[in-house]
Amino acid sequence: MQIDSLDADIVALFTEDPRMSVLEASRVLKVARATVQARLDKMQRAGVTSGWGPRLSPEALGYVVRAYCSFVIRQESGHDAVAAALADIPEVLELHTVSGESDLLACVVARSNADLQRVLDEVMATNTVLRSSSVIVLNSHFRERTLPLVKAAADPR
Repeated sequence: MQIDSLDADIVALFTEDPRMSVLEASRVLKVARATVQARLDKMQRAGVTSGWGPRLSPEALGYVVRAYCSFVIRQESGHDAVAAALADIPEVLELHTVSGESDLLACVVARSNADLQRVLDEVMATNTVLRSSSVIVLNSHFRERTLPLVKAAADPR
């Protein structure tokens, strides 16, 4: 879907304040309420937006360690079966099939380094992963940075 600067402004507004009403957004943007609602509906139907729910902070919930883990899987299991097994582990936040030496890349959180070992042991206990390699995040400079992407998509260059 091609978006324009008004779409980008709408997304920016709701990114900054997801609880803002459509009426308030229309006032801020100086367009009709129906225009804002129609644009929101159109972006949702096209899959540009996938929801406006709360963004949770694993750190605030006590999960202060974040690691990116590469997994080499048992090939006979297949990616979908491994994904289904790892979906039962709540600390596995993301899972991606990747190219390269490993088969999957996961974002994992834990309460401590020792707890990370427990989570990785739980991954291995699924018997779907042969080897894992982890990189622990020491500092995050930015995350989930999609707003600049929205603005770039709206710029016809």
